Amino acid sequence: MKTMTCRQLAGACDQPFSANSFEEMAEKSQQHGKEMFQQGDQAHLDAMNNMSKLTSEEMKAWFEQKREEFESLPDDK
Repeated sequence: MKTMTCRQLAGACDQPFSANSFEEMAEKSQQHGKEMFQQGDQAHLDAMNNMSKLTSEEMKAWFEQKREEFESLPDDK
């Protein structure tokens, strides 16, 4: 199990997410983003807007960079 924050995943807060795989981590981050969108949280809306400006190639590169960052993290104790 590893932990990353919303901010580490291009979000707007320090909410931690713990997961066994990067795919699970991404899913938890997306769910959090949906909740913040529904609440109209401006900081998260701004972060989502910034991510939406990425091209598909930029998004792919970003995703791979975050996967590598996740893999390099030590396991939670």
